[in-house]
Amino acid sequence: MLTNTPKADRSENTVAPRILFYSHDTFGLGHIRRTRAIAMALAKANPGASILIVTGSPIVGRFDFPDGVDFVRIPGVVKLSSGDYVTHNMNLEIAHTVKLRRAIIRQTARVFDPDLVIVDKEPTGFRGEMLHTLKKMRERGAKIVLGVRDVLDEPEALAREWKRKKAIEAVETFYDELWVYGLKDIYEPLQGLALSKAALSKVRYTGYLRREPADWPDPSIPRDRPDDFVLITPGGGGDGDMLIDWTLSAYEADPSLSVPAVMIFGPFMKPESRRSFERRAHRFRTIETLSFDSRIERLMIEASGVIAMGGYNTFCEVLSFDKPAAIAPRVTPRLEQFIRAEAAEKFGLVHMLPPVDNGTVPDPKVMGDAIRALTTQAPPSKANISGLLDGLDRVVALAAAALAEPRR
Repeated sequence: MLTNTPKADRSENTVAPRILFYSHDTFGLGHIRRTRAIAMALAKANPGASILIVTGSPIVGRFDFPDGVDFVRIPGVVKLSSGDYVTHNMNLEIAHTVKLRRAIIRQTARVFDPDLVIVDKEPTGFRGEMLHTLKKMRERGAKIVLGVRDVLDEPEALAREWKRKKAIEAVETFYDELWVYGLKDIYEPLQGLALSKAALSKVRYTGYLRREPADWPDPSIPRDRPDDFVLITPGGGGDGDMLIDWTLSAYEADPSLSVPAVMIFGPFMKPESRRSFERRAHRFRTIETLSFDSRIERLMIEASGVIAMGGYNTFCEVLSFDKPAAIAPRVTPRLEQFIRAEAAEKFGLVHMLPPVDNGTVPDPKVMGDAIRALTTQAPPSKANISGLLDGLDRVVALAAAALAEPRR
């Protein structure tokens, strides 16, 4: 029976480490893209290592992975506008899906027998699905790390969320370290949480996760685009309608706005919204539309500037490729993007636009002015912040230190 599956045989390879990532992925692209970036860096730094990503992302198979990195897809769940969750694709009740996900995670970790476990954002996993695995992995002596982005939510809301999920107890009980993929001077994502001094002593700030052009196997970029185009991206696109609508309204309201644009809708934008936006965009010879590009970094490298909503990965790319950017953050269901954009603007890293939300489209002139201003806006490097993009190097060093310690 599966419950009696033995732990993996380590006799054939006692040197090369095994690293397990967990990325719950109930919405958008952020979690899997961040996890993938870290996994690629660790694979490069540890030849021969085996790195396995357990993820609920429905599009994980559309990304490239280097030798040494693979993934296990667990059944997906999606979040409704009401805040409830439903099963993605399969006709199962959400409770049954969580039970299935939990079993796959547990057995995968049991057989893979990792030396290091890195959990993305959710200390207990989606609806507590990681708790049993964390307990067993700790008993087996694996090092366990919680990795969180630079901003989670406003402190009061985060405290309520972690209390509801019993996340603080999980952090205190199971985790050896907490890695924050940002800088303390810009924002402290764990402020307001009732963590013990012992838990706070485990926090390590890494800096933001740099993205390198060399990370992408196919560097070729179509050369039929203007050199001065602006990239418009709402990230995964699941909540990007307002940003795309606002941008198109700027072009429609001002015939003199001739700045070329490449507009990527994202894989999770509703098909009916995408079709409507495509019809509007195709009235302009200066606007090119794409549904999705798994290597959007190539486009950002070539762009003269960026209009975005301000998710973590987009922000890292803006910093890495040193692009002037105007950020229109969302403010629901959490204030993460707003907090990030506001802090980044104070440090001179980006220009912050009015937030986008499900409501009236903001003034098209404001967006038009922001698009034009990208040509003269200072790039992030002008802020000259020490250690800003040291994230991957710091993660590699922290992982090496964790793996160098003997298993408990």
